Amino acid sequence: MAEEAILGYLENHEEISDSGEFAAERGIDHAEIDIRTETRVLTDEGKKYAAVGSPEVQLFLALPTEGSISKEELQKKLDPGVFKIGCSQAGKNKWVEMGKQISRKVQHVEDRVKDLLLRIQDGKAVDKDDVNNLKARKLIVLQTWKGYSVRKGPNYAPKRKKPETDLTRENLQSFEEMPTNRYVESRYGYEWKRDEANKNLLRTHTTAISSRMLYALAQHAKEQPLTPKRYFSIDRVFRNEAVDRTHLAEFHQIEGLVCDRGFTLSHLIGILEDFFSRLGMSKLRFKPAYNPYTEPSMEIFSYHKGFGKWVEIGNSGMFRPEMLRPMGFPEDVSVVAWGLSLERPTMILYGIDNIRNLFGHTVDLSLMKKNPLCLIGIR
Repeated sequence: MAEEAILGYLENHEEISDSGEFAAERGIDHAEIDIRTETRVLTDEGKKYAAVGSPEVQLFLALPTEGSISKEELQKKLDPGVFKIGCSQAGKNKWVEMGKQISRKVQHVEDRVKDLLLRIQDGKAVDKDDVNNLKARKLIVLQTWKGYSVRKGPNYAPKRKKPETDLTRENLQSFEEMPTNRYVESRYGYEWKRDEANKNLLRTHTTAISSRMLYALAQHAKEQPLTPKRYFSIDRVFRNEAVDRTHLAEFHQIEGLVCDRGFTLSHLIGILEDFFSRLGMSKLRFKPAYNPYTEPSMEIFSYHKGFGKWVEIGNSGMFRPEMLRPMGFPEDVSVVAWGLSLERPTMILYGIDNIRNLFGHTVDLSLMKKNPLCLIGIR
């Protein structure tokens, strides 16, 4: 609501000079708009003295105009707090003679504290020394107010043009989600050494699930004509990594694959360029790489403005025939696949220069409070 109101107003005006006033006129919570200004506000004690006078003046007025009064009698006339503060401040101002008997040293005084408090209450200027004195006496506090002065930028538009960074049903149309709810893998899919294959391991990728899905598809194709398939998954994986600004020991892997006849490397590059452009990343580079289960293989890089360099964001390739043929796929069937972390593209999109500020115990929780959830399959 706030965004629509701001963009709509700026369509016919050059500037919003006061976001507080703008929000109030439109019934918008100003926290949704959020220029910092500091204002002086009276404390409850300050408000009381602005109404009835400062303790020192109250004490002075309670003294007889001639002669003196005992401390005990004066205490009965005043609130204990007013008596204590009044004695201290009136003595400091040399208005009274203190002792067992208390008397006036002057006949007339001005309640400057009350006058200053009333000026602040009315929003009038007060000297810095007076402000500091009132703060020290805890009669006023500084209140920070945040607001914005908003002007049109060079790329202004009445409505935000948002890259497809959120998962939508349209994004996932014709893609089938893979079941990635097994965090511990007992084998990859074929045995190298039985002793090693029988060991459990926190998964380092979700490609083992891709292999199971492809195997099931190949078995189905033996009885029915092959149906081209698109699979995806997003889930957590674990690596033996030294944690630094671009690496975590655990992160979220996005994996996608397409199985069809006649696919080539150029098809894979086209899919990747389309996929990342929808996330707002058009600067891509591809570097030949080695993967044990794909050939050819490519690492995917995107330019990170914060780092000022190209950052690896994913890996890709075409599944080897040695992997597909034993499953039962015919020779003209190809599978192109790609995998990337969820965290690194997010860093590039939002200018985050330390991955630990995005995922982990140092993350700023306000990120989760300010950004909407993806509710696919929930609503």
